[in-house]
Amino acid sequence: MKKFLYTISILLTQIFFAQTNFDKGNDLYQKGKYQEAIAAYESVLQDNQHSAELYFNLGNCYYKLNKVAPAIYNYEKALVLNPEDADITNNLKFAQKKTIDEIKVVPKVGFNKLLRDFTGIYHYNTWAWMAVGFSFVFLLCFLGYYFSQLTLTKRAYFYGMFVFLVCVLLSVMSALFEKSHFENEKPAIVFAEIAEVYSEPQKASSTSLVLHEGTKVYVMETVSNWKKIQLTDGTEGWINANTIKEVK
Repeated sequence: MKKFLYTISILLTQIFFAQTNFDKGNDLYQKGKYQEAIAAYESVLQDNQHSAELYFNLGNCYYKLNKVAPAIYNYEKALVLNPEDADITNNLKFAQKKTIDEIKVVPKVGFNKLLRDFTGIYHYNTWAWMAVGFSFVFLLCFLGYYFSQLTLTKRAYFYGMFVFLVCVLLSVMSALFEKSHFENEKPAIVFAEIAEVYSEPQKASSTSLVLHEGTKVYVMETVSNWKKIQLTDGTEGWINANTIKEVK
């Protein structure tokens, strides 16, 4: 019992100090002391207290200091936790305008594009809650069908069961697809001022292109201290792992 109470007291203390440092960071930010605010926010992260608001504020601090890569990185971290936040998305776009590289986005085509466009409308958590809601309505239709005495009413409830069963299945499948996409997608931000991308995971190979800080890439494979990356235009290559920082 004493051990349990001790653990609870430690957790409460950490939460209290984390909140105190978060408020301290907000106060420093309002005063224009961005570097000090970053230190306060970073101390919160050291206590394993993560939130979209915290990363968003960190991104704002770095943006004010004109540190492009850390700003974009923290905005991306905030979007992972709260992908539907318009403020985070807007600030990220402003930060991305400060990057040097202009990488085109090659749109996907075919069935995969249609599927991604549909499931990407909502976050996988939203799809999951929609499935729960449709399941509840399906249950109500089933109860109405079971207890109804009129043939016309029973038929209406039966069709309702069928429709909402389809909605449940679509929601569940969309949630699973979106979650799989989220887990398999590994975005990263280039932190080095200049990062060379090679054709093979060794410096002796030829250089494919050169990237600059703030550019977003996607990690596909890891070999020793090398990361195979892909850009939004489909270009692939190998980059030193120390020059990028993975978002998740």
